[in-house]
Amino acid sequence: MEIRSFEYTLILVNDGSRDKTLEIAQRQSQLLPMEIVNHEQNKGLGEALKSGLARAAKISRDQDVIITMDADNTHSPDLIASMLHKLEQGHDCVIASRYVSGGEEIGLSFHRKLLSRGASALVKAFFPVPGVRDYTCGYRAYKAILIKEALESYGNMFIQEVGFTCMVEVLLKLRKLAVSCGEVPLVLRYDYKDGASKMRVGRTIARYMTLIVQNLATPGSAPFRSISPRGSDI
Repeated sequence: MEIRSFEYTLILVNDGSRDKTLEIAQRQSQLLPMEIVNHEQNKGLGEALKSGLARAAKISRDQDVIITMDADNTHSPDLIASMLHKLEQGHDCVIASRYVSGGEEIGLSFHRKLLSRGASALVKAFFPVPGVRDYTCGYRAYKAILIKEALESYGNMFIQEVGFTCMVEVLLKLRKLAVSCGEVPLVLRYDYKDGASKMRVGRTIARYMTLIVQNLATPGSAPFRSISPRGSDI
């Protein structure tokens, strides 16, 4: 694959961390093109994603790309090139997937694997999105114009989930905007993560079920397209 250079801006959302994350980020922002969005108190993954996407949409051009990823060593930036290549093929959203050929999970507990696979299978059964197998992974590349369209359509209601279920919520809402999705294989290195997971399994399962019921009560989506009408000028 051709190697190219891009202009970029890093947006780091510090969600009320109690360690030295903010201090380290502030030092790094002197060396890198980085903006810091700081939550004084922890608000949860949903609010962090909401803040990050809102800021990214505000500073981006329509032809730009917005990439979301975890900053805990589990998502390798080496995948970005292949994600951009996939977007150039005409997709609006590209997901780094553990469930396609070449994808894998290393260091994840059996219960977490079961939850992630079960949630993806359940959501896919009720709300299939062509081209998507991994509904819960947060490592994604979006065309900026798609996120702007979503924010214009949903406003402050685009992301309402507080916890890990926000990733499914985003995909279900984009599903109603005739989104074209693709995937690239992800080797999730959970063994590289420092610290314990903050996921509460019981609560997360309950929120997945609630999210499915809510979406069943409000059906409707635009026709799917294999190639995006939003263009591929990246």
